[in-house]
Amino acid sequence: MKDRNFNYIKDLTRYERQKTWEVKIGGVPVGGNNPIRIQTMTDTNSKDTDATVDQIVRVIKAGADYVRVTVKGIYDAENLKNIKKELVTRGYETPLIADIHFNPKLAEIAAKYVSKIRINPGNFYDKRAQFKNKLYTDEQYKNELVKIEEQFIPFLEVLKKTKTALRIGANQGSLSDRVMSRFGDTPSGIAESVLEFLRICKKVNYNNVVVSIKSSNTRVMVYTTRLLNYKMRLEDMKFPLHLGVTEAGEGEDGRIKSAVGIGALLADGIGDTVRISLTEKPIKEIPVALKLVNHFKSYQNHEAITAPLIAQTNPFEYERRSTRPVLKMGGKQLPVVIADLGDHKLQEMLPIRGKLIPDYFLSGNKIIDIEGESYPVITLEEYLFESMRWGRMKFIRTNKMEFDRFMDMNPEIITKLKQTRKTVLILESFNKNPMAELRAFFMSLETHIWKVPVILYRKYEENVLEDIHIKASADLGGLFLDSYGDGICIANDSENITFTELKDLSFGILQASRMRVSKTEFISCPGCGRTLFDLHETTLKIKGHFKHLDHLKIGIMGCVVNGPGEMGDVDYGFVGAGINKITLYKGLQPVKRHILYENAVEELEQLIRENGDWNEPAD
Repeated sequence: MKDRNFNYIKDLTRYERQKTWEVKIGGVPVGGNNPIRIQTMTDTNSKDTDATVDQIVRVIKAGADYVRVTVKGIYDAENLKNIKKELVTRGYETPLIADIHFNPKLAEIAAKYVSKIRINPGNFYDKRAQFKNKLYTDEQYKNELVKIEEQFIPFLEVLKKTKTALRIGANQGSLSDRVMSRFGDTPSGIAESVLEFLRICKKVNYNNVVVSIKSSNTRVMVYTTRLLNYKMRLEDMKFPLHLGVTEAGEGEDGRIKSAVGIGALLADGIGDTVRISLTEKPIKEIPVALKLVNHFKSYQNHEAITAPLIAQTNPFEYERRSTRPVLKMGGKQLPVVIADLGDHKLQEMLPIRGKLIPDYFLSGNKIIDIEGESYPVITLEEYLFESMRWGRMKFIRTNKMEFDRFMDMNPEIITKLKQTRKTVLILESFNKNPMAELRAFFMSLETHIWKVPVILYRKYEENVLEDIHIKASADLGGLFLDSYGDGICIANDSENITFTELKDLSFGILQASRMRVSKTEFISCPGCGRTLFDLHETTLKIKGHFKHLDHLKIGIMGCVVNGPGEMGDVDYGFVGAGINKITLYKGLQPVKRHILYENAVEELEQLIRENGDWNEPAD
């Protein structure tokens, strides 16, 4: 089925890797017919050759296809020569990538020694936006682009000579004043910041380019990457795409958030290389990336999915699907979590462990609320033909293939579902490509203007918690990002994964997809050579101290290069400002500068108190 409305991918109902140009990165090309490449970034001091090489070797052995290295100054750039030489001496030819901000001169030096340079279009030639609301006339805007072209073309000529690839990687939080003035902090603005540079590359016939859009907001990251992909193809560009959710965090939160954002794009065949940004050691990122990429290999050759009529939501903007409110579901209510009790009774599982209490429970052929009130779960046949059910609250459990067959034989169900006021669908998928099949079902609902709320149900057979975190988040997260679904229920056929872990995963997917906030959101970067404190340990300390503030988003950033911008829409920020120094932010504004690291957590609590956002933790 062709997506006639937007055409951001070829087919919304069939998994197929998108065709992109092949880009040479050392001896490991990306794009074209190559597999999805895995990469990470070192967090060592780039001046320390042995420590950096040791870490690079460890991540290569773990499965990294590329490794990125921080370049802060001239010495770091020149030391790439020694790092590369030592790697070759040890027998490793894995391509190195230099990470450059603010200083094009460093990029020219690094290009002599590495296989790819990563630049940020928002701060490579421009200064990061100062948010001064400067208005640019068309002439002023054009003149700024001319200045960038005059500086950028000589740099591209250097890359041509050294046969070095380029990644143009935009971050939501580091756009130029020029872009902010005309487009704002929007998907259009982020995409345009990349396209400005791509048009220059195309003009001088430099195609050895990979592009990326990064944001800690999964919705922004997915919508903007789709939009960039769509706009590139309008301008006859097929540059490979690098995927990542920046500042995803640590632990299960970081894994779920990464799988939701990256998975939504991989499910549509978008993406040629992946980096999982965890606030942990780089080697921890590789297994997660491999599991995520391998999961989508299982989508290949899935059973055909039909969707004869199209009623697709805008894939570049969020708009909640319109439904009738039923109990706590649908309408303007937050998506619910339904916990599958399996063989257990509700009384056995009480009290519920943790703060996250499911809204409902699935027990065999009934749904139970926390007070014990129950509602029947019935089949399509029972719904249509048993008049005793009419007017009573009920759940219909079905899947798309079953529903399509039933509707063909019993078209009167269309009228009945339109009229119903006390019915909720529990929809599951047995297809290897659940995201496309479930999405096709929602498109059918929209075509018939059915306002019935829908609970997404998926059952797994996993023995490892991380595996179900990645698979469930990748299968279902993209649907919630597109506002499909009024609730979630995840089941698993294994005693190795507990009831509590499954219901917490459901809450985690809703939070990562920006549909329901149920706990404090910590946006923390993975760290790099610019970080001057133990980021993982600090993140755990801050999470422990502020985890009860579930109405707040708190950023924990290693340095000021990307930190202030990549914190995005945080309420408060904790940002490295130098050796043993931290700057605290209220939103995007620094309010306590260069305070001692050992005092910073207490100072952050005081700042939150001063602004009236502090709640005392429950006993």
